[in-house]
Amino acid sequence: MTVNALGIYEKALPQDLSWEEKFNLVHQLGFNFLEFSIDESDERLARLDWSKKQREDFRNAMWKTNSRINTMMLSGHRRFPLGSSDPDVRKKSLEMMQKAIDLAVDLGIRNIQLAGYDVYYEKKTVESREYFVENLNKCVEMAAKKLVMLSIETMDDPFINSLAKISHYKEMIPSPWLQGYPDLGNITAWPENNVSEDLEENLSSVAAIHLKDTLAVTPTFKGQFKEVPFGKGCVDFEGCLRLLTRLNYSGSYTIEMWTGKNNNAIDEIKNAKKYFDDLFNKVGIEQEQNQQFSATH
Repeated sequence: MTVNALGIYEKALPQDLSWEEKFNLVHQLGFNFLEFSIDESDERLARLDWSKKQREDFRNAMWKTNSRINTMMLSGHRRFPLGSSDPDVRKKSLEMMQKAIDLAVDLGIRNIQLAGYDVYYEKKTVESREYFVENLNKCVEMAAKKLVMLSIETMDDPFINSLAKISHYKEMIPSPWLQGYPDLGNITAWPENNVSEDLEENLSSVAAIHLKDTLAVTPTFKGQFKEVPFGKGCVDFEGCLRLLTRLNYSGSYTIEMWTGKNNNAIDEIKNAKKYFDDLFNKVGIEQEQNQQFSATH
């Protein structure tokens, strides 16, 4: 039996709610925390430049509702990648990283998830990989100064699609402030990965885990890495969770969904929560006790 926190990705929630309403909804749905998103959209990238007052208001909403943010998902580097051939883009990517670290400190976020891409929209080259490693090292130095964890996500891209590959970069950049954030769906979708061995051999590098289903990559199909209903894809969730329980994994899990723009978003989240509640009970995972203070307390 292990005790683990279970969170929900911000983009799963209805988009028209205030932060206080979002935090209260997270509690009402039975989750322990919210995962905060800074993606490549102008709207969410603007969060990196929040004023002192905006940061204070956000913190106050968290405190008022007895909430926390475990991880900032910094996927904005997809638009401004660390490995870009354009020096201005690389400069922008490092500026984003520093702003993200400073924002994490101000908001009490301890972990920043990095997308494991050298480049996304550009052509991949040996040089793009070199720029990525060079700038990842700079990012880790920034994070270490503020005691903020950076964790690389296993991706929908062969550049970094396994914990074994993350461990390789950790060998080049040895730091306790650089870890891995495996996505069980992304690891499973790549046929070259042995999911059990990847988790077993690299568990010491795991800061947190994403729960997401996928459709596998084949010689004639590029795979599907988003919006696959839980239980309809290729992920053996029961097997993976049973393995992680045997290994005494005590970190957090986050359900990754993109239902926020759907009219039935809350129902879809409830269905996903029940799906994993049943699996947790089956394999011997106890969810962290959910402590809620309503806005009136």
